Parts: sequence; C-alpha cells; structure tokens
Amino acid sequence: MSWVELSLNITHEAVDWVCTLLAATHYTDEIYVTQYTHLDTNLPINPDVIQPQWAFTIRLYLASDTYIEEIADSLLSLQRARLCSPLQEALVEKKPQLGGVNSIINRIGQRFVVLTPETPYTPTSDEIVLRLKTNLAFGSGLHPTTILNLRLLERHVVPKMNVLDVGSGSGILSIAMAKLGASVLAVDNDSIAVQSTQDAVNRNEVEQQVTVMRGSLGRGSELGHWMGIGTVDNVSTIQETQTFDLITANILARIHITLAPDYRQALRRDAMRSGLLIASGFDTDYEDAVTATFTEVGFEAIDKEQLDEWVAIAYQLKE
Repeated sequence: MSWVELSLNITHEAVDWVCTLLAATHYTDEIYVTQYTHLDTNLPINPDVIQPQWAFTIRLYLASDTYIEEIADSLLSLQRARLCSPLQEALVEKKPQLGGVNSIINRIGQRFVVLTPETPYTPTSDEIVLRLKTNLAFGSGLHPTTILNLRLLERHVVPKMNVLDVGSGSGILSIAMAKLGASVLAVDNDSIAVQSTQDAVNRNEVEQQVTVMRGSLGRGSELGHWMGIGTVDNVSTIQETQTFDLITANILARIHITLAPDYRQALRRDAMRSGLLIASGFDTDYEDAVTATFTEVGFEAIDKEQLDEWVAIAYQLKE
C-alpha cells in the first residue's frame, strides 16, 4: 500500500502548536517527530532574509490525498509566523516503524527524561522517565513553556502533596507530579486532551495517584477551547475551597488572569503550608499583567524560570 507523506520543518516551540492545530482537522493517525538534520533544498534561499532555525521535522501519513488541503490550511498561521516550513508532499511505499522514529531523548531539569513509549532507555537511579505518545494534545515536552513548568515542579513538588493540573493537555505535568510523589487531579475541557492525559497516566502506571476528568476550575468552564477551536460545553466546574497544596497551569495569560480568584480559593492556607501556584504558558510581554493580577488577589512571586522570551513563575499565597 502506498502512502501520502506530508512533512514540514518546525522551530523548537512549534511542535505542540502543530499537534493542537491538527486536532481540528480530520487527521487522526500517528505524528512522527524527528530531529531536523538537513537543509530543506526545496525552499528558495534569500540571502537578505534570516532563515528560521529548524529544530524538528514532522511527518504525517495519509492513505489518500483527501485532507491535504485541509491540513495545509490549518498550518498557514504557523507558516506565516515562520514557525514552520511549507508542507511538502511525497508518495512512499510504507510508513516508518515507530521504534525507529520519534526517538528524541529530551532531558529537562535535573531529573526528568521525556521519551516516546517506543524509545529504548535505561534510566539512572535518580532520573524520572516520562513516556508520552506524540498526539494531538499540547504538551510534548519540547515547547519552552512545558520545559520551564517542569523545572519549577521539580523544585517545589514534594511527596504527599495534593495538587491540581489545570489544562492537563498531554498529561506530562500530571505524570511528572505523580512521579514526584503527589496526588493529582488532572482537568481539561478538551476531550482530546482528557484522552491523552489518561493514556499518559496508564502508560506511566500512575493510575493510583492521578484522577483525570473533563472540566475546569471555576470560571475556566466558561472560556471555551483555549485556541478557539470548535466549542466546549457540558464540562464540569471545580469549585474547591482550600483543597490543594499546589496548582499548576500551562495556559494562556488571559486565562490565568481570569482564573486568579479561583486559584486563590482552591489553594490550602494553614499553619503548615501556604498554597503554591506554578503558572506558565506566557512570555515576558504578559508577565507584568499576570503578576499584577495575582498580587491583587494575594499571591507573591517566589521563583522563576525563563527561556528566551518564555517565562514560568511560582507564586505563593501571602500569609
């Protein structure tokens, strides 16, 4: 059987954007991600224009050319922003074996190693392996916001914490916190993300520590899909009071700002520990606005990670 292979080169931060945009198309097959290793000779080179620094190549495989135009249109915004190359099309005799691709070994922080389920790897005694299937939910571990969030979680999550992952996406943050010893409630208002989180929980054997549900915290249930894709309805609303020791959310700045009072209400405040919030998903352009809003409702910034223009900040409730 022949396959239509679609390929594009992408920047370091674009993997998750591509996957999320594909979720709104008819594409439902595997997504193959490999390190970018060669120049794209099909693209004209203009010496007066700075060429993007491609980090990875994504390949998709279709049994027919029915949805090529739909897929190409879905990625136009990233192409215009120079986050991905134009889609290339080729006819191939077979798809590659999963064991031979998607074998990126992604080390984050001091202990986390993010791998696909098929990648062979023997961890050292202090490493924490997170195995994720490349899917249509945000959170491959390759986007800077996820990397920064994981670095802060590594420093602030301690065993027996009760934590909440708002907008769990691929489930990467939930399984990381579970493997650090926490008890996790993972919520997302997107059904694809809920399925992806549950798949990650099962693959990493942390079912006893992670509960996955479709829903959002407080006013998050009213905001719809974070990228405006389709509609979101009939999702549960979590309105817990002083329940969680830590909340993490890797979402857009506008959603953080909307949820600020809900974060405060849901976090535990007692003599033993003040609640922690680890917020990521925004860059330095929005940092002041997010921090100002959190300060107004009673948080103070206590820790920060930055990678290029992207930031992740740990906030603590003031006593």
